[in-house]
This record gives sequence, C-alpha cells and structure tokens, in this order.
Amino acid sequence: MNYTQSIITTSSMAISWLFLFSLISTLLAIAHHSSADPHDRKVYVVYMGDKPKEEVSTSALHLNMLEKVISSNDIVPAESLLHSYKRSFNGFAAKLTKEEADKISGMKGVVSVFQSRKMKLHTTKSWDFIGFPQYVKRSKIESDVIIGVLDTGIWPESASFDDKGLGPPPSKWKGTCHASSNFTCNNKIIGAKYYKADKQFSETDIQSPRDSEGHGTHTASTAAGGIVNKASQLGFGFGTARGGVPSARIAVYKVGWSDGIDDADILAAYDDLIADGVDIVSASIGHSLPQDYFMDGLAVGSFHAMRKGILTSASAGNEGPKPATLTGFAPWLLSVAASTINRKFLTKVRLGNNKIFEGIHINPFDLKNKTFPLIYGLDAPNSEVGVSGAYSRFCRRNSLDKKLVKGKIVYCDSDVDGQGPFLAGAAGFIGKGRVFGDLSFNLPLPGSYLNHNEASEVYKYLVTSSKPVATISRSEEVTDTQSPYVPSFSSRGPNPITPNILKPDIAAPGSLILAAWSPIAPSTELGVKGLGYNIISGTSMACPHATAAAAYVKSFHPKWSPAAIRSSLITTAKPMSSKINPEAEFAYGGGLINPTKAPYPGLVYDADELDYVKFLCGGGYSNDEILQFITGNDKLKCYKGSSRSATDLNYPSFALSIPPSQSITHVFHRTVTNVGSANSIYKAKVVAPKGLNVIVSPSVLSFTSIGEKESFSVKLKGNIDGIIASASLVWDDGTFQVRSPIVVYIAP
Repeated sequence: MNYTQSIITTSSMAISWLFLFSLISTLLAIAHHSSADPHDRKVYVVYMGDKPKEEVSTSALHLNMLEKVISSNDIVPAESLLHSYKRSFNGFAAKLTKEEADKISGMKGVVSVFQSRKMKLHTTKSWDFIGFPQYVKRSKIESDVIIGVLDTGIWPESASFDDKGLGPPPSKWKGTCHASSNFTCNNKIIGAKYYKADKQFSETDIQSPRDSEGHGTHTASTAAGGIVNKASQLGFGFGTARGGVPSARIAVYKVGWSDGIDDADILAAYDDLIADGVDIVSASIGHSLPQDYFMDGLAVGSFHAMRKGILTSASAGNEGPKPATLTGFAPWLLSVAASTINRKFLTKVRLGNNKIFEGIHINPFDLKNKTFPLIYGLDAPNSEVGVSGAYSRFCRRNSLDKKLVKGKIVYCDSDVDGQGPFLAGAAGFIGKGRVFGDLSFNLPLPGSYLNHNEASEVYKYLVTSSKPVATISRSEEVTDTQSPYVPSFSSRGPNPITPNILKPDIAAPGSLILAAWSPIAPSTELGVKGLGYNIISGTSMACPHATAAAAYVKSFHPKWSPAAIRSSLITTAKPMSSKINPEAEFAYGGGLINPTKAPYPGLVYDADELDYVKFLCGGGYSNDEILQFITGNDKLKCYKGSSRSATDLNYPSFALSIPPSQSITHVFHRTVTNVGSANSIYKAKVVAPKGLNVIVSPSVLSFTSIGEKESFSVKLKGNIDGIIASASLVWDDGTFQVRSPIVVYIAP
C-alpha cells in the first residue's frame, strides 16, 4: 500500500515519477517472468476473521499452519511469520510462495489469502472557508476523543503538537508509545507505533514513529493540530494553522515508508488501534486498483474497526478525473473526495515584448523583474548522452545541455516536473500543456505552467525574436471565485466494487492546504528541506478534514455508531454544483462537509454489523462458514429473507446503475432514527430532473420521542436524459433539513 493519496506529493512531477517507476517495474517483471523462481517468496496476508473465542495461542496456531505448508529448506516457518494479528481479529502475514499461499487458502478457518500490495499516500484557511471558525461551540469532552492516524509518522516537536493545556490521556486509552532516543510522546501525541513487516528500510527511513516524509505530520495537524499563529510556507498561506479538533488526542500508527505502505502493516496497525481505544481512524491511503472487500487491507481493517464502534475516514484517491477510480469504496467507511478552497496561486510570465501571461505554480523565488535569456528545450539537447532535440524539448531529467541552459529560462513542450531544468542549472522554466488549471505545487526553481494558447504565444515570441528574454514573478495568492469544486486529481465514482452504493460520500478541502511538515522531509521532489509548514494538495489532505468533522460529531455524541456519524456528515453537507464537475455526485458525493451543522442532523440513517452482514449475504458472500469466521458468530447464516441488496442497505444516499436505454422502475427501502426534536413531523421534499419520477412513501414521518425509528420507501420510475441524473430527497421539519443525494446512471 503506498501512501495516502496526497497526490502522492500532489504534483505532476510525482505523477511522472510514478509513471516512470511503473514502466520500469513492468519491463522488469516481463523480463523476469520467464525465469521466475518457483520458491520466490512474497508477503501474503492470511485473513481469518474474528479473533478466536477459545483460549488458544494465536501465534502458535499461525505457526502450525505454516509448518503444514512450508517444506523447502530456504526458510523455516518461524522466519516466514511476519505479523500475527490477535488483539482485534485473527490472521497473519507471512513470506510464502504462491503454491504455499494456495494451500493455506484451502484450510479451515481461512477467509481469504492475498498478496500484500503497496498502497499510495493520497496529499488554515480551509476551516474558515467551510464555515468552521476557530471559536466554534465545542464539547467539553473534545479532549477525550482519540484520532488514530495511519500514515508516515509524525514530527512531535512541531508547534502544532504542543500539549499545553491538555491533561493526561483519557482513561480509556490502552495504547503505548514506542519511545526512543529520538522520539517521545506527550499529552497531545498520546501513542505512537511503527510497522514494517519486511524490515527493508532505506537510508532515509527512520526506525521510529518519527516522520521523515512529511505526509503524516501534515495530515495529523490538519485533523487535530493545535493553534499556531503566523504559520506559512515561505510566506504563502500566512495566517493561523489549526486542526479541526485542536483539543483531540493523536495516536500515531506509522505504516508509510519511502517505498510505500503494505497491506500487512495496515492490518497490524488496525489490530493494535482497535484494542488501544481509538475513536476515529484517519487513513489517507489506498490502492491504485480496487480489490474484493476481503482482499483489501483497508477494507478488512475498517470492517473490524466498525464492529467496535470506530469510524474510518479514508481518502478517495488521486486518480481523477477518470471515472470509477476511487479506492475508499467499502460501505462501512467514509470515503472523502477533495474540494478546492477560495484561494489559488498565480505565477506571471513576462516576455521581452511586455506580454504577460498568468500560469500556475507556487513560486517563492523573487527575480525582481530581472529578465533572462529564453531558450527552447529542443535547441539544447544533451548530446553527450545521445539525446536529440525531439526528446530534450520535453525537458526531462538529464535531457538538457547544461552549458546551453545555465542561467536561462527554458521553454518546455510539456507539463514538466522541473527536474530537467533544475539539474541543468536553468534560471527557470515555462511549461506548456497544462490540461487542468486547478493544481499548484512546489518546485525548487522559478517556473510557471501555461495552457496551450498562452504557451503558443511564448513559442511564437521565442522563434521570432533575435534575443528572446523573459522573467517569472513570485506567485501571488488570489481568490478562486469558482470554489468550491472538485479538482481534477480527486478520484471519481461510480463505486468500482458495488455500483449501487454511492461513493465518494462527501468532499472536503484538499487543495492547497497549509499544515505542519517534517523539517527533514523534502518539500519538493528534488529535495528542498527545512520547512516547518507546507502547502500541498490531494485527497490525503481532504481526509483529515473529514476525520476532524467526524471527531467533532463524536465529541457531542460519544455513543453514536460509525454509520450515524457518517450519516450526519452526508445529510448536513452543503450541496455542490455540477457546472464545473459534470460527474456530479461521483465527484463530490453528498457535497461539501459542514462541521458546524453535522452534530445536529435531525435524523440519521443508522446501520450496525448485522446490516452489513445482510448486505454481504446479498452481495455474493453467501458462504455461512466464511461469515461466521468474519463475525465470530457461529449461529449466523445467510437464509432467504436475510439477504439485502446494495440498494436496500440503510445508507444516507441512493444510487442505481441501469443498462443503456432501459426504463427505470426500482424501489429503495430506508429507516431513519430521530435524533432531533422529540415531537416532530418531517415532510418529504424531492427535486428531480425531467423524466425521472421520485415517489416517497409515506411522504410524512411523525415522531414522538428521541431514538424512535420510522421506515419509508423511495420509488424511481421513468427515464434519464444522459449518462447521469441527479436528484435529492430532503426530510424537513422546519428546523432540520436532512438531505440525501439520489443518483441514477448508465452502467459503464
């Protein structure tokens, strides 16, 4: 599992690096395929469901299973065993051959066996932008809420994690701190552990909970960092940095390293955090490709957390704007898309003919209007390594001749990552080909990205002027009047595993977020270090905003279930517009989080473990024995009438996938619980496009007490015009408006 989905560092240079890495990996795999060693061992996760009720040594049981399948002399079973999951659920991680993994998968008590894959990381004004001011009404028990952060660790000395004013950890806390000579906890960071099953550490990895990547520090401070005045990134974003719940406690579970995040380590962290007493999990991570629920470490871990009343907030992914690319798809977790806030950074390019173009990029360098010679990358190939102009025009790493570009601004025929110009000693660069104008990031030299039309003007000047020159201004922070909208990088629905469960659930600020940073972590792909605060983008940044909102709700309603908390966030969210995001709810779910309203939703769509089991029964998990292993309930069976289709899971949104040209006739069933006023009458209000008829029955719900439940159905009839049709249902009693999105779409 690779880190979170902060756009991995939220820059296109990271995207290009990943593409190169993926290409090299693919070529190596092809070359290796024909000579693969049948005894080649990889890390596999053996998932066995709920922890055993009998008094048995779980580790001994796991070792015994390995002894039955490992017969080669290259490794002894005890050395193969990497993790035993035994505190909160049952399973283990081990180094196995494929043949050995296949044998274990057929053993009694095994739910699934899957290779431990790498996840990605998905990467303050944002709180004010969503209407959640610093001095909002807060619960007295906010400091009892514990947020478990699955990420790259934390930088404990950051001012954002000062524990001034905080008492000792709440008595429910059962976790520990892996203290060392370079790491200690306090009353803010009350627990910290790290996990790496393969023990393969790079030179930059720190074998402690300390963060050498920056990502974990950023997400933790976004969720629960204290109030820090005069924070900025080199003067950008200047203001007060704060987390959404600044009094909440942080428990650190370091699973992210320089080479990514493994399923095996995610499950080890969940095994601990459930037993430790965490209230909310923040997981800015996810796979690139979706897998079956019980073949995915995050889905498995979050399922067992849900069983113990713990909600997991997960980033949707950074694979947008392509459809069906999100990774936080399990119905028992909260999937969070990224939204913009009302700021962006513009970087002006001025040519020698005084024409000025506005591009994007966070440029902290001030050239003081000094102009530099302008050169085309095509005219400066690095001939020493055999590069031609046809390649150097893209300004890739080592493609440029240092003698020709040193001290000049390079014009590049692509949305470059800056590595080539920087390493060649250029004074700056101008990149052509910016497809989406909603992503700024940091580079270690002056630069600006222009769209095709603007870049073409630069090119015309370059080839017609005898002595072309240009300068690049320091970036300016300006207001983004179109916000909020979902930026291009945020992964889109529909749900790739269960099409009739709407994902993502909500959107939260994830673009240009200022938060704490590890000063030893690079702030750019090229290694600029020393920042205490950094501005980055990604659904990784959106996730902790939603985590904090969930923790805020939890502080007012400590006994609410994970489903009730998620429901409150979705039904109180601010509706967003499809004008910029034609994917509509597949981009932003229920809308933009609204933390101030979330503790007071009026009604909630609740669900417990049994509801999810019925959903699994209806979704193909009809093997009674497997469900008994997962839940630990040996009386549980999938029988006729116990199954529930995905459309009837008690979810706070409605989604229906239909074949092309098919008319619609479908009925959803839901139950709501009154958490607003004891005596209240809610009336159904529907907004739907022409051609789609939405019938709610009954259309009036009457309550006489808190906690009372009422059921209703929603019938859809008609046709849709286009690929997707958006509607909504609002239950309104005059005080509370409980809004649920309705989506009907043509199956891809």
